[in-house]
Amino acid sequence: MDLRYIALYLPQFHPIKENNEWWGEGFTEWTNVAKAKPLFNGHQQPILPSDFGFYDLRLEQTRIEQAQMAKEYGIDGFCYYHYWFHGKRLLERPANDLLNSRKPDFPFCFCWANETWSRRWIGDEKEVLIKQEYSDKDDEEHANYLCQFFSDERYIKVDGRPVFVIYRPGDYQMQPKQLKR
Repeated sequence: MDLRYIALYLPQFHPIKENNEWWGEGFTEWTNVAKAKPLFNGHQQPILPSDFGFYDLRLEQTRIEQAQMAKEYGIDGFCYYHYWFHGKRLLERPANDLLNSRKPDFPFCFCWANETWSRRWIGDEKEVLIKQEYSDKDDEEHANYLCQFFSDERYIKVDGRPVFVIYRPGDYQMQPKQLKR
């Protein structure tokens, strides 16, 4: 098997209703990038974006240009962070647009960022914004949802099987089972 270079693709660079409610109107990951402060001598912050500026992932042209640049630098595909909370999806627009528009024509896979969201950025891990929970029924719904992506010819596979990364596998107890198709 040949080695492939897959870059993590974080979809937090566009506003969503939930982040507006939880963090303030217009919040995206750019909010945190721009307000970063140095934490120690020689730590240079903020580090502002260069090539694409403060891009918005709702724009198809941005995603196409990112894929073109990735190809130029030897990246073989993107691994999109995927958020699923017992059927609730967050920050799903870039992946949905990728599937629906068929652009960019670039290999991809998912990393399920399976952790509870809280206010930990501001030191309060106890205030839960959305909880990650697991159940057999939800596993089946999640797998059925993912099938539309797994069947896309651009989806990255190894030995014919889709690559699906679980961010915190220790938090998730997988039970082998047969899923309906």
